[in-house]
Amino acid sequence: MKKSRVPLYAATVAATASAVVVLSSPAFAHVSVQPEGEAAKGGYATIGFKVPNERDDASTTKLEVTFPGGQPLASVLPQPVPGWKAEVTKGKLDKPLKIHGNEITEAVTKVTWTADGKGIEPGFFQRFPVSVGQLPEKSDELVFKAVQTYSNKEVVRWIEVPGAGGEEPQFPAPVLALSEAEDDHHGAGDDDKAEDKATATATADSKDAEAKDDKADDGHDGHESSSAAGSDDSDTTARVLGVTGIVVGLLGAAFGVFASRRKNSTG
Repeated sequence: MKKSRVPLYAATVAATASAVVVLSSPAFAHVSVQPEGEAAKGGYATIGFKVPNERDDASTTKLEVTFPGGQPLASVLPQPVPGWKAEVTKGKLDKPLKIHGNEITEAVTKVTWTADGKGIEPGFFQRFPVSVGQLPEKSDELVFKAVQTYSNKEVVRWIEVPGAGGEEPQFPAPVLALSEAEDDHHGAGDDDKAEDKATATATADSKDAEAKDDKADDGHDGHESSSAAGSDDSDTTARVLGVTGIVVGLLGAAFGVFASRRKNSTG
């Protein structure tokens, strides 16, 4: 009796279809955070939270980012994003921070962005820049927790911390890697110092330029004065010579008249 191969064929087709579905499934993006430039330990930086829309039938209308409580940041300044309203939430610190000689008793615990309009529509993403500092000096990273809300009321929590093995969880939390600090700690305070130095240099250069211009003007005026004095001397000499010539001419004429009379009287 010949065995039927229909069940085996059906199983093969089903397995193949499942494989196609798995292989064709998109690699879902998640909320992430990256520095704009460098995020050095002990310094200040501008970081951006990148939020993609993973739904085809709904828009992202809200983003909540919780800042690490064990590594508080005293300065958190969201950059205005068109079409979004930002709300900063602060909380009291169990242990005050010492920054630039000042005692900080509270820090930002959460920033919430809410869309005024359509939000992040399907097929798009949005960046939310934030200026933060002072970054911790003895940590290699900062872990944030983000909650993404869609227009259909769906909520996705990006709050899972990556394990020690480096394997990424299903809903990973945004992690900011910190680079080693340089000697000058490139931060907001140093930018101000650099700007002040540049301003002072520009002012000094301007003063030097003015001094050179004044010196050049003085030299030009001296030359004009010398030229004027030389011109006056030339005019005086010409006048003296002119008068002398007239006197000599008169004397010559008088001598000629005297000689003519004497000759006539003698004859």
